[in-house]
Amino acid sequence: MATHPVPAVQAFFDPATWTVSYVVYAAPGGDCAIVDAVLDYDAKSGRTSTASADRMADFVRAHKLTVQWILETHAHADHLSAAHYLRGTLGGKIAIGAPITQVQKVFQSIFHLEDSFTPDGSQFDHLLQDGEVIAVGPLSLQALAVPGHTPACMAFQVGDAVFVGDTLFMPDVGTARCDFPGGDAHVLYRSMQRMLSLPDTTRLFMCHDYPPAGRSAQWETTVAAQKATNIHVHDGVTEAEFVAMRQARDATLAMPNLILPSVQVNIRAGALPPPEANGVAYLKVPLNAL
Repeated sequence: MATHPVPAVQAFFDPATWTVSYVVYAAPGGDCAIVDAVLDYDAKSGRTSTASADRMADFVRAHKLTVQWILETHAHADHLSAAHYLRGTLGGKIAIGAPITQVQKVFQSIFHLEDSFTPDGSQFDHLLQDGEVIAVGPLSLQALAVPGHTPACMAFQVGDAVFVGDTLFMPDVGTARCDFPGGDAHVLYRSMQRMLSLPDTTRLFMCHDYPPAGRSAQWETTVAAQKATNIHVHDGVTEAEFVAMRQARDATLAMPNLILPSVQVNIRAGALPPPEANGVAYLKVPLNAL
């Protein structure tokens, strides 16, 4: 019987945005994928920096890894993506779920983007279809469509590990909001059931953690733990119960601090908007639009 290598997973936690990024690989000296990399952004000054991404790049170089893929679970609303920077630094192809085109069309209108912006996903090197399998060295990575938080959310399964994006959080935090454009709590419930139907021992890696008081940040759990103790979607919670809870909770939530700069950059695969005539790139703040 053929054996499959167990993926090695290195996490990088960004306390400024509560984001967890990952490098996934089979062994040092081989190929790797990067998941949900962070570009640092100072909202007060409008300055970007690459300290978080450079930590990942240093790890890749130290382990003599070759980047094949730079993956985005979705167009994040709480941090800017470093995918464009890392592709220029380390190589590899940037990929995201094919429904990103739906997200691009919505936000192209909200931000009234430049005429040259085309909402066809061409800013990314590859658009992943549900169930598509790509290679990361000897590892097989499967894209799993898990919409609900956004229409384009994808989880990535590599062996016994699944990178869930913003769909699920740690069991004591719950689940993702569904009130962004294109979000749907009914759809999210069904997406979570897809993940919770995986074997109980499957390792689930979060994209964020917002720990309750008294707990430090964590980002790895299991299907079994989620089914037993997730405060929003444990075994026995019906779709109707989940939707009622999610809609009531979402109605109380403020927009993420970085949603306006993040989405403008992330629908471009982490590239900044093109510079204007004075050589400066600008991010827009649409008034009374969200």
